[in-house]
Amino acid sequence: MKSISVQHLTKRFGSFVAVDNITFDVNPGEIFGFLGANGAGKTTAMRMLCGLSMPSSGEATVAGFDLYKEAEKIKRSIGYMSQKFSLYEDLTIRENIRLYGGIYGLSIPTIKTKTDQLVTALKLEDKANTLVRSLPLGWRQKLAFSVAMIHDPKIVFLDEPTGGVDPITRREFWTMIFEAASRGTTVFVTTHYMDEAEYCNRVSIMVDGGIEAMGTPEELKKKYTSNSIAEMFLQLARKAKRSDD
Repeated sequence: MKSISVQHLTKRFGSFVAVDNITFDVNPGEIFGFLGANGAGKTTAMRMLCGLSMPSSGEATVAGFDLYKEAEKIKRSIGYMSQKFSLYEDLTIRENIRLYGGIYGLSIPTIKTKTDQLVTALKLEDKANTLVRSLPLGWRQKLAFSVAMIHDPKIVFLDEPTGGVDPITRREFWTMIFEAASRGTTVFVTTHYMDEAEYCNRVSIMVDGGIEAMGTPEELKKKYTSNSIAEMFLQLARKAKRSDD
């Protein structure tokens, strides 16, 4: 069974078609890069797949659940992390972990165990009771990813997770992504860093609401006679006619 299966998914806002008839599958344990310039429609598509926005037409299943009929089951089966808002900065590290453990429906004993494990794994024992706002951005993002994984989701959606962090932290973050995928978690990630797209098993590129290209990084570079995903991305992005997502 596919982790994500999408057929002819479309989202309209009045006469504006934000996502236009997209079709693709994502395999279990795959790192799937979902790319597109601002205005391409990727954020709208991701919101639909997370059960946050209903499609106008088309079909999709996420973690085996129907997007129309079982949106709440989808939300409980996935993890989600955004660049802008994933943690409560006025709560401590430990309080954030406990909060999200509760949101994801974990029992109190499990939350306690998971909290201790997570704090130890991130080597934050001496900072566990400090406010999240006191952490550097890179540590906040690594913590946010760990919190998104606290309930062992089948799929984790990462919306530009490394935006604004330094190169060393980006590399450390991707090590965490590789480890999650090796355990069988499907990783659906958007990024504006084209070097990160090279780390994905497969990549799709949206232009003006549709999927313009999809394949492994090597397949796409060969098809578009490009030396890098960044070079190929620019070729496709120049075709775009709209600029707002």
